[in-house]
Amino acid sequence: MSIGSSGAAHFDPRTIEIDTSRVLARRSKHYAVIDVGSNSIRLVVYDDLCRAPFPRFNEKSLAALGEGLDEDGNFTQEAIDRALHAITRFKAITEAMGVTRVDILATEAMRKAKNGSELVAKIRDLTGVEPKLLSGDEEATYAAFGVISGFFQPRGMIGDIGGGSLEIAEILGDRVGERKVSMPLGALPVRAMMGQSYKEARKRVDAILKDGLPPVLTDSTFYAVGGGWRALARIHMAMNDWPISVVHAYELPAEEVSDLAKSISRMSPEEIAKLPDVPSRRVETLSASALVMWRALRRLKSDKVIFSALGLREGWLYAQLDEEEQYRDPLIEGALATGLPDARVPDFSEALARWTDNLFPAEIPNNRRVRLAVCALTDIAWRDHQKVRAAESFLRILQFPFIGITHPERAFLATAVMARYGGKPAKLDTRATDTLTSNAVRKAEFLGGALLLGHRFSASVPKILEHAKIIVDPDVLRLVIEESSEVPDSDAVKARMAKLAKVFGLDASIETQEGGQADSSP
Repeated sequence: MSIGSSGAAHFDPRTIEIDTSRVLARRSKHYAVIDVGSNSIRLVVYDDLCRAPFPRFNEKSLAALGEGLDEDGNFTQEAIDRALHAITRFKAITEAMGVTRVDILATEAMRKAKNGSELVAKIRDLTGVEPKLLSGDEEATYAAFGVISGFFQPRGMIGDIGGGSLEIAEILGDRVGERKVSMPLGALPVRAMMGQSYKEARKRVDAILKDGLPPVLTDSTFYAVGGGWRALARIHMAMNDWPISVVHAYELPAEEVSDLAKSISRMSPEEIAKLPDVPSRRVETLSASALVMWRALRRLKSDKVIFSALGLREGWLYAQLDEEEQYRDPLIEGALATGLPDARVPDFSEALARWTDNLFPAEIPNNRRVRLAVCALTDIAWRDHQKVRAAESFLRILQFPFIGITHPERAFLATAVMARYGGKPAKLDTRATDTLTSNAVRKAEFLGGALLLGHRFSASVPKILEHAKIIVDPDVLRLVIEESSEVPDSDAVKARMAKLAKVFGLDASIETQEGGQADSSP
């Protein structure tokens, strides 16, 4: 089950399994991070402090601390009041939501201001929480952890552009490399440079990158973090009518991103405002973010860019987890948290994982985790009307905020679950499956059809499913039922077997364990 260009992964020795009892026994405790940045202060409340957290609430206030400095380098009283007003609101929200833990992070603006420690003290007195003033090195580290938390074994360089600074760090699977740096190339200072002279700003950016960027000794993939850079992805997706609206894991050749960034860096705010799907709050600073992207890619000589929705806050969250939790797979954890609580028989996902174990010979770990995610989501639409289950599940999964998954894998996941409900993407007005090879589409339909067969044969009862198995021979798809089973096949089972075998042009055979053939159909 090779799924697109990013389907293959480095060898990962961890166990990738569905553990139903652990997931159902977990009791979530809301967790929040307040990120005090140079341009905005943001509150994100997560459903839990876990490997695949889902944001329950997300709001930011444009406090503009980075621009709220007087001639002596101190925060103005107006800037301080804006910050405290936002944090007062966020404190009230977290208390009302029953959040059990709140962490407050402060970055470049607070580091830069001479009276930053005074604002830290005021925030502590207001909230009862000691803000964590991150150094540039720490900011780069946690941004890198954010990318590690959001992908499956990522390797390359990450860049996180904020309002005040740019962090670059090396990532090596589960760990952050030694090469990392923080540079004063955030959107606000670069915009100020550009206000003086575009040409001189470009030279200044190049000089800072030359002095600050570490040598690239790992994979030539650049993971782009930060709202300014995600805005570039949104614009590109809209320009190309991309069928998946999720920015996370959107992947492009570096040359294509560089060309777009170069073009936007030379635009006025009025021209930028006319671009498709550009966030209004990024109009004034997007040319600066684009300039940094263009020049950074030129310096790093990256081959491809992958955009990440996860960064500093999620990296901080990830760092709070114990090693066992960090090593859980983010895609499977998210799929289990979504699929099991409302399933008719939660244990059935685990049974389906075993039922489909032998469908794809020599399955690599990355493909196994996608298959298990499909099994975890197998019952998400059982309450819907049968006429809309297939289409609704496809569209929902296609845009759902899963992490640890590429866009082709997302299309595979949606196609497989749709097939589990008897549907085909060809019946929908979508180009999402264009991200997959034709063989990957057939494999997704085959996996979904196998799950549909499993549900039909066993009535979604794990004990019944244990008495049967699917065997894929070169020319025949066989459903082998233990002779001791008290549940024989039915016309509905035969019909689904024939449909499943047809996906790869196989004959279908239903047999007893001892080899006595009960039925067979071409």
